[in-house]
Amino acid sequence: MPPVPDPHNIYADAGAGMLTDPVPTDRPLVYVPRNSGGVWVIDPATYTVVARYPFGRENQHVVPSWDMRTLYATDDVGSQILPFDARTGQPRAPINVIDPYNMYFTPDGRYAISVAEALRTLVWYDPHTWQVRDRTPIPACAGIDHADFSPDGRTAVFTCEFAGRAAVVDVPTHAVLRVLDFPVRHTRMGPQDIKLAPDGSAYYVADSEAGGVWVLDGAATKVQRFIRTGNGAHGLYLSRDARQLYVTNRMNGTVSVLDAYTGATITTWHLPGGGSPDMGNLTADGTQLWLSGRYNGVVYVISTRDGSLIKSIPVGDGPHGLSVWPQPGRYSLGHTGVTR
Repeated sequence: MPPVPDPHNIYADAGAGMLTDPVPTDRPLVYVPRNSGGVWVIDPATYTVVARYPFGRENQHVVPSWDMRTLYATDDVGSQILPFDARTGQPRAPINVIDPYNMYFTPDGRYAISVAEALRTLVWYDPHTWQVRDRTPIPACAGIDHADFSPDGRTAVFTCEFAGRAAVVDVPTHAVLRVLDFPVRHTRMGPQDIKLAPDGSAYYVADSEAGGVWVLDGAATKVQRFIRTGNGAHGLYLSRDARQLYVTNRMNGTVSVLDAYTGATITTWHLPGGGSPDMGNLTADGTQLWLSGRYNGVVYVISTRDGSLIKSIPVGDGPHGLSVWPQPGRYSLGHTGVTR
């Protein structure tokens, strides 16, 4: 794994404009996977849809590869991923991957992990040949979907949306170390996105049904507390200076802004007329937060200066885990662009 340059901010190399070669020459695009099928592509300079690719039966996320040269649209129902060339934005031939609801890359770049939600399993792939190297069944983790990694890259924490749990996995051995229960019973949509605090002191876990964010200790051994943000708390994104954590509350049309180190609430941004802010990412300079409007068929462009809505872009039914490209950082852990 690349060394951690600043233990107080593990995202120090993913600051505003910190693009590493050859990323600066990549074509700026926003890739929007749709649960209704297809990947739509937006030019972020004009806020217009410039391409529509008829791929997939139920596309979930667009995931940047560890080396940041390819972006993969994941279709869990069709068990395929569609690679896009990061430089040109052009798609290549689809690749067969088992139930890729979501996808991550180990911090050393050795494995791609297909988060096979329907199978309650992690499938470990060689990210170059796409041959299966291992499988980690986690039967206690119904709805396994999102993850983040410890600062040393040796531990991964996966959320279990339908079980109200989190599974802690040893990265070198692929073994399940423990499963943590959250303090409330979940009946439908529970813990979803997860983000490590900049200093590694805590994991933040968005919980849709609870309407807020759980805080785990940095070793992922216990639940410490709960931060209420809003109904449908779902996506977690850090500002480019890693001082603020943006929480998307997709059932009440808001984004909560928290202190990324303490979890203290700073402010709440309200989308005009409401909406369903879901998943996405920041622009490379950190001035805009792009989010899918999951139930409104749009993509929101939000100013990180004051939370105002810059643009609402129609993209058809079911936009989900969109990816904004290019991104700063040395390498990608996957999802919609978790870089360090």
